[in-house]
Amino acid sequence: MIDIAITKLSSKGQVVIPSEMRADFDEGEKLVIIKNKEQLILKKASDLDKNFADDLDFARRTEEALKRYENGLFKEMDARDFATELEKW
Repeated sequence: MIDIAITKLSSKGQVVIPSEMRADFDEGEKLVIIKNKEQLILKKASDLDKNFADDLDFARRTEEALKRYENGLFKEMDARDFATELEKW
């Protein structure tokens, strides 16, 4: 069975989950929000398996790296120079 309710988005981006829909959620519980075009899906973070959590972390780090690249925060170098830099680590 699907439950449907209507809520509002506040000026601070906050959304109230109606009380009848949050019976299985605890205060302070972490939630994952998945956006697919104009659809938002909420899932309990504790219900996700380890691989999915790792995948989300990888996606977040990849997105951050892309933003740094787009902002010109990466430097270009050839493979030999790159290997030399890696050896310094």
